Amino acid sequence: MHKAGGAVLIAGPTASGKSALALALAAKLGGVVVNADSMQVYANLRTITARPSAAEEARAQHMLYGHVDEAENYSVGRWSRDAGAALAEIAAAGRVSILVGGTGLYFKALTAGLAAVPPVPAEIRAQVRARLLSEGVTPLYAELIERDPVTAHRLMPLDRVRIARALEVVLATGRSLSEWHQQGMAPLIDPVRAVKIFVNRERGDLVSRIEARFAAMLEAGALDEVRALAARQLDPLLPAMKAHGVPWLIRHLNGEITLDEAAEGARMDTRRYAKRQITWFRGQMKDWTAVPPDVSPDDIAAMMPE
Repeated sequence: MHKAGGAVLIAGPTASGKSALALALAAKLGGVVVNADSMQVYANLRTITARPSAAEEARAQHMLYGHVDEAENYSVGRWSRDAGAALAEIAAAGRVSILVGGTGLYFKALTAGLAAVPPVPAEIRAQVRARLLSEGVTPLYAELIERDPVTAHRLMPLDRVRIARALEVVLATGRSLSEWHQQGMAPLIDPVRAVKIFVNRERGDLVSRIEARFAAMLEAGALDEVRALAARQLDPLLPAMKAHGVPWLIRHLNGEITLDEAAEGARMDTRRYAKRQITWFRGQMKDWTAVPPDVSPDDIAAMMPE
């Protein structure tokens, strides 16, 4: 675990103001901002994923932003390995790590560890994805119930991505995902010594920010980003292809819907996602400190252990 220099974990729903708070705290502490958002890792999706701007990145060191190609099936396991290397580097320099994002599973892996599931061979992944496209999710779920009933019963029967993932693991390794979860990667951070805060913004205010932010994304060139992504004709099940707004804007580019309809669909998905994030964080992060978005960096710095 990387205790030298300390760590601050900043979680919260999308559009809550987490990144601005992390930047202010980095300026206060001379810290390094480390990305803990599963969509902000992608190299060519800065605008549509609301990554910090180049100007913001210039104000403090940022790590694990935009370092992954959209064709990669980036996972929480990969992020944990990348984050472990980043935290070691920051700790060796005696600086503070400020991890910020909205991906609850990243924070869970950070503080509670992660199952050491080995990589799935590309040919097995391709076979499962081909079956998913040709047969639909129901036969795959039925097979998963037979091969890994523990994991199957934890999943929704129409959760295409997680069902495919669980089936890939059992086909590739001969062991169920539930078995792999019993042994794995140790926590990267001592949760008792880290400052853990959840940015809590009033619901109406959050919705207003989501609405305004998507309009700003379009103004800033989000449609061009998605056009370039669509031109690559990547597997639609890849994580990058499901970033909020991407599927809707692709439908618009294909001539299926208007830009206004695409924007409304994207905002609706983002509002629903924010609601799920809040529910998940409240259920899983009961020992985190809820703070308003305008909390003073001085107040957070004061929470840090000596």
